[in-house]
Amino acid sequence: MFKTVLFPIDRSRETQEAAEVVVNIVQQYHSRLVLLSVIESPTEESPGEQVMTSPEAVAQLLQNAQALFSQQGISAEVLERAGKPAFTICDVADEIGANLIVMGCRGLGLTEDGASESVTNRVINLSPCPVLVVP
Repeated sequence: MFKTVLFPIDRSRETQEAAEVVVNIVQQYHSRLVLLSVIESPTEESPGEQVMTSPEAVAQLLQNAQALFSQQGISAEVLERAGKPAFTICDVADEIGANLIVMGCRGLGLTEDGASESVTNRVINLSPCPVLVVP
């Protein structure tokens, strides 16, 4: 059912919590797991936010995530891309033929302002495949 699972990762606590769900899905369905991290360009709108702008930090994050999944007996492919997170996630999902995207959610969509700004919300609206949001 879920032959290819895309798991976009960042440094958030929500991503760490979603990883447990990813392990369960990948093991149950014997899925191919692709980890994606997006290098963002800093913007004037988000100077104080923890934006993933360092290629070195992103590479280290992917390496650590790959090692964690490996400890669970899961082989994970890693992809590093630059761009706007929501669009890049959906483009990669289409490119790799993902059957499922699993994402954490920061709960920003609970407000009117947060709903339009949330990466998760944008991915849900643009995704070429189902999106599982782990609260």
